Amino acid sequence: MNTASVWQQIALADIPHTPWKNGGGTTRELLAWPTPQDWTLRLSVAKVDADGPFSRFDGITRWFAVLSGAGVRLHMADMGQTHSLDAFSSPLAFDGALAVGCTLIDGSTQDFNLMARSARHPRTGMQRVRGQTHWQGTRPTLLAVWAHTAPASLRFQDHAAVSLKPGTLAWAALDAAQTLAVHSDDALFMEIGL
Repeated sequence: MNTASVWQQIALADIPHTPWKNGGGTTRELLAWPTPQDWTLRLSVAKVDADGPFSRFDGITRWFAVLSGAGVRLHMADMGQTHSLDAFSSPLAFDGALAVGCTLIDGSTQDFNLMARSARHPRTGMQRVRGQTHWQGTRPTLLAVWAHTAPASLRFQDHAAVSLKPGTLAWAALDAAQTLAVHSDDALFMEIGL
């Protein structure tokens, strides 16, 4: 397997930003899979400039991670919960159908969003990587790694490592058993069951 050709890489700097309808921020869509028009999986980086509600996405599970800035408070009125998140917090998973309000703690933030249609991608997760993490899979899976402020090294089994520059997403759809090691001082690792 040629691991360099397995990984698709997308630099954030190459993606135009789309302003939100409510004027509270912008989004850069890194991946909409399998197609932008009919996606069941969406990865994006958003800049949040003002307090306001999140858009509702029925049937979607969302993961949210703060990348930079002082952080946010997410108010989930349906559940009577408030979550305070910053760039060191674990990503938060929640039902996209919930009414979620976002309050900035001290100015704008940059955030990473993973949205997956729950019925199509039941085995999905996101975690921070500060050091190394290992993954072993036996089922069809889409893997993604976001290198934020530090490079990331991606290595399948005994194959040569692939380097990922900061500000870049790499993703690969796998249909066979694999073992992956991810090394980075500041990255996000995502596993999405296919």
